[in-house]
Parts: sequence; structure tokens; C-alpha cells
Amino acid sequence: MMRPRGNYGRVTSLALDPIEKKPIARWRPNTTVLSVGSYGCTMDCPFCQNDSIAKAGPDDVLWREIQPEELVEQALQLAGRRCIGIAYTYNEPLRGWRYVRDAGRLAHEAGLVNVLVSNGLASEKVLGEVAPLIDAANIDLKCFTEEGYRSLKGDLNVVKRTIEALAGLETCHLEVTTLVVPGLSDDPAQIDAAARWIASLDPAIPYHLTRYFPRHRMKEPATSVPLLFELADVAHRHLNDVIVGNV
Repeated sequence: MMRPRGNYGRVTSLALDPIEKKPIARWRPNTTVLSVGSYGCTMDCPFCQNDSIAKAGPDDVLWREIQPEELVEQALQLAGRRCIGIAYTYNEPLRGWRYVRDAGRLAHEAGLVNVLVSNGLASEKVLGEVAPLIDAANIDLKCFTEEGYRSLKGDLNVVKRTIEALAGLETCHLEVTTLVVPGLSDDPAQIDAAARWIASLDPAIPYHLTRYFPRHRMKEPATSVPLLFELADVAHRHLNDVIVGNV
């Protein structure tokens, strides 16, 4: 069988993680997932926390080939360590969505779950292929302005569409994360608007507000912890469950 080109099956990162580390805070607690990542991304964030692989190509980073069948088999062998499935994460998994689709189908056939950690920048075609296979997801909502997304080479409306689609699936548990980055996503009015919009889909969606640390091309000081908790209070006006991370 011919495999698609690109980063299909090229794995740079593989680890058994607690589900809470994804972060998926409110679904299948105290279980683990086999986390897998490749290289490449669909956006260009100057504060990227995984730039060593997200900003890499095939000649920039070590990788090894793991086809979907082998990945599923490895996850099954970890059942004794409370492994319930596979998490597609680390770099942007939808950069290689066909691998997520193929591994996801085999995982379901084997009784495993699929977890997606993504920036949500996906076409309707990709969503149609992948979303039905996802049992839990955490989508990054980088900011809540079109201007901010354009600066990251993304599209807010596309990401909102992805979040809306996953929120509308009874078979998918959804959580949303905003990394609170100085000058991009640390404005209380913006967090208020984002939380209000998420609540319009479902006020029970867990919303993570996560502390930024200097990384990649961005050297501004880390997010103030008091500000992070102030923004959490703002989000709580609309949402039932706001989780502060990286503090």
C-alpha cells in the first residue's frame, strides 16, 4: 500500500503521558495515553513552546518511521499502565491529518480512544475526515481577534469553526486552551469575549488559561501570575470551569 508523502508516519516524539498533561482535565482522569508527534505546523507563533519540532523539517530533527498499525499495537501493549488510547500532539497533528485519520480508525477498531491536541486550523474536508474519530480534544484558541491570528499566519474564523464542530459532537469531549501571551491574549476584554463565545456553545466546556514563558523568538517576561488569576475570574463570568495552568 502506498503511503502519503509529507510527515506521514515520521515520529519525532513518543511518550506515555497522563491524560491530564494534554491537557484534558475533565475526562477519563487517572488514565494515560500514548502521545505521538511528528514535525511541522500550520501556523507561525513566535512564542511556540515546541519549536524544536514544530518549526522543523525532515532534515532538521531526528525521526523514525512508525506506521499506524505499529502505533496502535504499542498502545495496546501499554494497557497494563492504564493506557486507554493515543494522543496526537506535540507538533501540529493536523499538519499530517491523514496519519491521524488512519491511526484513529485502527485505534477505534482495537477499542482504543483518540485524543487530539491541535491549533484547530483545519479545512472542512479535514474536519470531516478526522472529527468523527476523536473522543477528546483540546483546541488552542491563540487569541480572540482576527488581527492577532493574522500575525500568527492563522485564521480565527477557521479555528472557531473547528471548536464549534467538536462542541457539537456528542461523541467528543472538548476543552479549550488560551496561552496568555503578553500583547496578544492578555487583555481582559478579549478573554471576556472569548469566554462568552465558548459559553454560547456550552458553558460547561473547560477553559484553560495557561502561563506563557519566553520561548522561540519571543523573549518578553513570563505572564504575571496575578494577571492570570484575574483573567480566570473574568472567564468565570461566563464559564463554569476555568483552569489556570503553568503556575
